Amino acid sequence: MSNLDRQAALSVCGGRGFVVADPVRELLNPRRVRLGESTEVRRLLPNLGRRMVGAWCFVDHYGPDDIAGEPGMQVPPHPHMGLQTVSWLHQGEVLHRDSTGSLRTIRPGELGLMTSGRAISHSEESPKSRARFLHGAQLWVALPDAHRHAEPHFQHHAELPRVTASGLTATVILGEFAGARSPGSVYTPIVGADLALTRGTGTAVPLEPDFEYAVLSMSGETRVDGVPVLPGSMLYLGCGRGELPLRAESDAALMLLGGEPFEEELIMWWNFIGRSHEEIAQAREDWMSSARFGRVEGYDGGRLPAPELPPVTLKPR
Repeated sequence: MSNLDRQAALSVCGGRGFVVADPVRELLNPRRVRLGESTEVRRLLPNLGRRMVGAWCFVDHYGPDDIAGEPGMQVPPHPHMGLQTVSWLHQGEVLHRDSTGSLRTIRPGELGLMTSGRAISHSEESPKSRARFLHGAQLWVALPDAHRHAEPHFQHHAELPRVTASGLTATVILGEFAGARSPGSVYTPIVGADLALTRGTGTAVPLEPDFEYAVLSMSGETRVDGVPVLPGSMLYLGCGRGELPLRAESDAALMLLGGEPFEEELIMWWNFIGRSHEEIAQAREDWMSSARFGRVEGYDGGRLPAPELPPVTLKPR
């Protein structure tokens, strides 16, 4: 999924200066962003004062949206560099196409994982034959320097490992959780898990004390370490926890996101992650000149033009 902001801001991310070493309860409210004609997303990362959670650097939550008679998701071909995209659905379908030739329909509970490496482009759209409702999350993972110039590729995993306990089913989307490991490729210590809780469930899930964590509420009413977290909001938890208490006031679903704090300092602009302003500017030029990022075949429409770069030069610090 793309950042469709027409005046995209440069963001300095990464580095341990943003990491909270102790347990905290920091509620992050979303910024509402239009995505195409009929989809509105709630952007949780990057957020004012909070840029990353481990290697997770971008989180959008959308829906549930009734798209009967509507175009649904329509995101034209656009580029990515230096990151992975994670597509996760609770309802509906998304048709993914990319410049490596991948063509795949992603459905609820399936992992769509695109590793951009040095350069890739892709489109996302609601299929013509589709479910009435669309509900999901789109997330990005920053690639460390050793892997950010790798060959681009796409992975689709229809079956993912699950961990169950009384009133809880956890699907391991990325990384490792409670001894179960996702088949998706990862390049830093990280975890992403979908937690489904039945009404009245009180439980505690295991965490890695050296990781920093956040929880995104997808649906229902949940208390996370005693804090009410409503759908479309996210609670940042910091580091230093061995477990996380959860209480479901209704049937509910959460996304647990975490990872080892990302030490490298980054610049994120539009759909690119780099290490310098010059690198970002070159990527924009390459996209606008049709070089490097390849071509998405089969999408009915034109490519998404890049916004203008802001008249400032930023460096990681």
